[in-house]
Amino acid sequence: MQLYAIDVVRILQKKGFKAYYAGGCVRDMIMGIYPKDIDIATDATPDQIERIFACCVSVGKKFGVILVKHKKYIFEVATFRSDANYSDGRHPDSVTFTSPEEDAKRRDFTINGMFYDPVADQYLDFVGGQKDLKERLIRFIGNPEKRIEEDHLRLLRAIRFKNQFHFQYDPETYDAIKRYSQLILQKVSSERIREEICKMLLYSPKPSTAFTDMSNLGILDLIIPELEQLKGMAQPYKYHQEGDVWDHTMGAIDSLPAEAPLIARLATLFHDIGKAYTYSRKERIRFDTHAPTGAEVTEQIMKRLKFSKKQIEAVTWCIKYHMNMMDFLKMKDKKLRQWLHHPQMENLLILMKADAEGTIPTDLSLYKKIERLYRLNLRKTPKPPKPFLSGIEIIELTGLSPGPKVGKIKEKLLDLQIIKKIKSKKSAQKWVKEKYLISN
Repeated sequence: MQLYAIDVVRILQKKGFKAYYAGGCVRDMIMGIYPKDIDIATDATPDQIERIFACCVSVGKKFGVILVKHKKYIFEVATFRSDANYSDGRHPDSVTFTSPEEDAKRRDFTINGMFYDPVADQYLDFVGGQKDLKERLIRFIGNPEKRIEEDHLRLLRAIRFKNQFHFQYDPETYDAIKRYSQLILQKVSSERIREEICKMLLYSPKPSTAFTDMSNLGILDLIIPELEQLKGMAQPYKYHQEGDVWDHTMGAIDSLPAEAPLIARLATLFHDIGKAYTYSRKERIRFDTHAPTGAEVTEQIMKRLKFSKKQIEAVTWCIKYHMNMMDFLKMKDKKLRQWLHHPQMENLLILMKADAEGTIPTDLSLYKKIERLYRLNLRKTPKPPKPFLSGIEIIELTGLSPGPKVGKIKEKLLDLQIIKKIKSKKSAQKWVKEKYLISN
């Protein structure tokens, strides 16, 4: 990718324009991290960029941004600009094309405000980004209040970058985030908040620090108050010597392996959220039905944050059944195979291990037994069988309208297929008609 990015810069420079790598990719290169994307900034206007390159997409032309396809890669090429007010809390009302110095000053953090000329092998740093990288500081460029007012999501981005790179906050930046934390609910879409939370879970070496920062800065109570309720929620000391439910949850997400997928990470974050709603004291502290209750609460949180239906179903399934693992070894072979072939079983196992590792005393014996069963079963039957009936075929057979009920029928049918209770498409059709035909 970098070879083709240098080509784009070289082409612009040969036409007499300034052109540099810009933003996060420069930060990553200085830190020794291979950049996922390379953005390019130039003094060429959007019209001039379109005349120079044959394949362009003007996705943000009015903001000075053109997508340039060069060879097999797509690069964002933006004209140096300064911005007017941000009425919508995200996009500038208008832009003025300007110099590299002015362009750097309108960016968010000093570590994201640098340029690099790959042809001359020279860094351009007008905001002190290199110094802050050495000091491992997250610092707003210029006036912190102004940077936050331009885009309120920067409140979360500061927390994410600080914890992703294990940096510290510049004191003025920290104070500004705390002072203006309530702005996170103004002009910031649920989707953008969701993406930052997911990135914190995926890319922070120790995700608990990001959630602790959000809590300490007054942001977590605004975006996921259900998590904040876990603080001070006592647990039975015999089984949870690590502390309250918050302490346990933070320990669990920190124990997740680097390769854990997002579904498992979200399930671990929310797995005990139902405890805040089911606390009782009987012979000991109890949280009866906290798993299904937690699944319901999590569904509401994820809907609020605009997660996809598929993601919600996967995460809530893991949470709903994470306490059922204790019954696995008592199940008959057919029933056990049905569970082991569930598409979310791998994520449930990751959650189970993280749950145990976030607990003191830690006991992984049950997890190891079930994980061994799972691996043995996979070797015997590497992939779940292809379903006998599609959702459309079930609708045609039953007369039902498309919706969740059709999905549940399909899932139940696959379960019966796995345990070989239904062995052919014909018997699947007969079973569906007998059970779900509307005229019956």
